[in-house]
Amino acid sequence: MIPKRYQRMHAQYPELMNAYESFGKAARQAGPLSDREVALVKLAISIGAGLEGAAHSHCRKAIEAGCCASDLHHVALLAAPTIGFPTMMRARSWVEDVVGEAPSFETPSTEATSE
Repeated sequence: MIPKRYQRMHAQYPELMNAYESFGKAARQAGPLSDREVALVKLAISIGAGLEGAAHSHCRKAIEAGCCASDLHHVALLAAPTIGFPTMMRARSWVEDVVGEAPSFETPSTEATSE
């Protein structure tokens, strides 16, 4: 789903938008990261920069690149130690806007249980 504003920008400034898209393609091809890895990094950058629209867009692109909802939720959770809990909660809401609420990923206790 390409946002209407982006489509309008393309219609109004096709040369500029083609150059912008070529720049993005060149950046992706400049290194060894897979499409999936690039998508997760771009989502993380959008979250860190506080860009809601970009986070929504990169969630959709990540799914197209083969990521699952739990991957995107994990990226949002990873934001907490670096940019803070409230910002992580905001990021979670942006991911949830696109993929829905996260299932619980509590890890099982490693303590032995006595019977």
